[in-house]
Amino acid sequence: MTSREEALQILKDEGCEDKVIQHCITVADKAMEIAKKNVAKGRDVDLHLVEIGGLLHDLGRAKNHDMTHAVVGVELAKKHGVEKPVLEIIKKHIGAGITREEAAYFGLPDDDYIPRTWEEKIVAHADNLVKGTKVITLEKRNKILTETGADEEIRERINKLAHEVDPDE
Repeated sequence: MTSREEALQILKDEGCEDKVIQHCITVADKAMEIAKKNVAKGRDVDLHLVEIGGLLHDLGRAKNHDMTHAVVGVELAKKHGVEKPVLEIIKKHIGAGITREEAAYFGLPDDDYIPRTWEEKIVAHADNLVKGTKVITLEKRNKILTETGADEEIRERINKLAHEVDPDE
């Protein structure tokens, strides 16, 4: 299993900018906070998987910053022998997931990008709560989504995910 130090080295080796690495650290920390609340509620959550998935979720931003960064990140992570559950977190972290139909619209490979495991859901939600390196509220995320013209279905999916995985939402 990939360690925290190895995950950070992968980000550096692939050329991620420092601001991307700092964002990934913030997301991993927020994801761990949410994951521990889930464990306290009796949910079976792999904390190590959440941490490594949070650290590597934006690995693809070493190459681009568009929607395909998730797929690019999976390919980069595979080169480093990153385990499949982490690859799935990287692939499914965008928003609150992307349906097969949305993937086609965004030019992603034909696949289902909806997070299914607790670990996938927690990292996706934590990423929604981090803008740059600043943790924001769900209310602030909703305001940003509205201002950027995200459709109602996407906003609803993000809010549903938040309420499912974060006892404070």
